Amino acid sequence: MANAQAAIENEVAEIGDLVLESGKTLSDVHIAYQRIGAADAPAILVCHALTGNQYTLTTENGPGWWEGLIGPGQYIDSEKYQVITTNVLGGCEGTTGPLSINPLTGEKYGGEFPLITIRDMVNAQKRLLEVLHVHSLDTVIGGSLGGMQVLEWGLLYPDFMDRLIPIAVTPALSDYAIGFNAIGRTAIVSDPEWNNGNYSSELSPAKGLGIARMIGMLTYRSGTLFNQRFQREQTEEWYSISDEASFSVETYLHYQAQKLSQRFDANSYLTLLKAMDSHDIGRGRGGTHQASKGYRAKMLCLGFTEDLLYPPAMMKTFTESVNEESQKALFHEVNTIFGHDGFLTEFEKWGPFLEGFFSE
Repeated sequence: MANAQAAIENEVAEIGDLVLESGKTLSDVHIAYQRIGAADAPAILVCHALTGNQYTLTTENGPGWWEGLIGPGQYIDSEKYQVITTNVLGGCEGTTGPLSINPLTGEKYGGEFPLITIRDMVNAQKRLLEVLHVHSLDTVIGGSLGGMQVLEWGLLYPDFMDRLIPIAVTPALSDYAIGFNAIGRTAIVSDPEWNNGNYSSELSPAKGLGIARMIGMLTYRSGTLFNQRFQREQTEEWYSISDEASFSVETYLHYQAQKLSQRFDANSYLTLLKAMDSHDIGRGRGGTHQASKGYRAKMLCLGFTEDLLYPPAMMKTFTESVNEESQKALFHEVNTIFGHDGFLTEFEKWGPFLEGFFSE
């Protein structure tokens, strides 16, 4: 694929007050976004995952998380489309979240940031598009937490887009996945530095957040990948009972824990985990099967083998429900040992499905 330079705009927009599903109102909401390509081209909205952000392409902050999938001549071609990615509501990369100043108090929200849902995130994105004078979308695409937003976009605003591409997601978060979220939350709130969410940047619950990340990493990728990659390689004597790493896999997990703790906010992590727990397209809509009949846009659903959290079989069943009304949904299962994280790598395996879908 080509690698020509793309025009990139990184901005923060004010969208005003936002009434949440809970009935609470967030005042003076700001949404950070990245826009790639020409502002007058058909628009694709990208929705990011749990610890992602708006930077799908390289900036001064580092490499983009969908570098190689998006750009001029790439699978999502920024010469044909404008690609807009928002930092999700509740995030910590410029969008209103726990690190933001509450305009009503003049202090950071911290642990007082209200609970939000996936539907709140989508409503905030819709308001941003109005500010940007984007009146329709060609496509909404995203994986994991991003895939949850895609599914909600198709029901909250069914006529606003032509195509939906939910990736590595299920129509409702399973009890198994909620259980892992509960463990991650427990790790954070058990850290003495959490202080009910009222911590400083100097004394933050970095250890608890790091443990949550270690737990997450074991679910994002498959046992096959971990076993092939590390093969019980030792760094120290295995019989040490200290918390020093004895095996390479431990070193890797500690590294991932430290890296996330340095760039992500613990309260944002808690906020987004709770939002993920709320994910159920059937909530208030008569159940998943009934809700699946409400989609009007064409849909390409992608699942990944060995995805512990979002089994492809569940998405396949969902597409069958969608197709009971009309044959508008396609499903492909991508064979990979990366498991859930397959949507962040090996683009050559599943990018062609996007190309075919866009060419229809």
